[in-house]
Amino acid sequence: MVDEKIINRKGARKAQDIPENVLTLLNRGEIPTVNLTEWLAVDQIKLIKSTFHKIGLKDSIDTIIKVIEQQKKPSTMSSIKLIGQHLYEFCSQSKTVMSTTGFLSNHQSDTIRCYAPYLIALNNDLSISKKLDQSRKLIADKHFGVREVVWMALRPEIEKNLNESIEILYEWTNDNDENIRRFTTEATRPRGVWCKHIEELKESPEQLLPILEKLKSDKSKYVQDSVGNWLNDASKSRPEFVISLCEKWKQELPTAETKKIIKRALRTIHK
Repeated sequence: MVDEKIINRKGARKAQDIPENVLTLLNRGEIPTVNLTEWLAVDQIKLIKSTFHKIGLKDSIDTIIKVIEQQKKPSTMSSIKLIGQHLYEFCSQSKTVMSTTGFLSNHQSDTIRCYAPYLIALNNDLSISKKLDQSRKLIADKHFGVREVVWMALRPEIEKNLNESIEILYEWTNDNDENIRRFTTEATRPRGVWCKHIEELKESPEQLLPILEKLKSDKSKYVQDSVGNWLNDASKSRPEFVISLCEKWKQELPTAETKKIIKRALRTIHK
C-alpha cells in the first residue's frame, strides 16, 4: 500500500528534488506522475523491466531496451513513440494487439498508458473511425501526458483521412468532456508542436470551420487555448482567413470566451 502522503504529493519542481522513494515507485509503475518534472524524470528502461513481464510482454523487453539506448537524441516523447511502435510490431506477430492495448490503457502508470495510443494508431485492421473511437478513453485521460501523446499518435492517421476525421470530430464538439472537445482542434492544428504540419489545413483552413464555429465561445479555458492556437497556426499561412473570421465573431458573438480566443488567434498577426 502506497502512503497517502505520496499519493497526494504536489511534485517537485526540479528533477533532483524528487524524493528517492517517489522515483523508485514511478520507475516501478506503481504510482502516476503528478507534474511535468516527474513525467520527464521517469526512467523508461527501468519501468519496462519492472512491468512488462507482468503483462505478457517479457519477450519484447530486450529488443525495446536496445532501441531506446540507440537513440541519438533521446527524449521522453521520442522514447514513448519508439516503445509504442515496437510494441505494436511485437504484438502484431503474437496476435495480442487488442489485449495488450487493454492492459496498457488501464495501467496505473500514466507512462505505461502513453504506449497504448500507438497500438491503436498503427493498427492496420482498424478504420479511422474505429481508431478514434477506441482512443476516446485515452483522449479523456486525467493525465496531461497521455492526452498529449494520444493526439500525436493519431495525427498522421487523421491527416490521411482528413475529411472523414473532421466529420467525426465535429460530433465530438458536443461532448461534455473538455478533453474530448479540445482534441478536435489540438489534433488538427495546421502547424502543431513537435510534429509534421498538415499542409492541406495550412492552405485550406476553411475545412475546419464547422468545428471552429462550434467551439468559438467554449466555456473551457483548455479548449479556448487550443482553438486560439489553431487559428494562430493558420494565420501564418492564411492571415486573411483568420482576420476575417475573428472580425465575424466579434460582430456575431462578442462573449468574454470568444474575445479570449480572438486575442490568442491574432497574437502573431499583431506582433
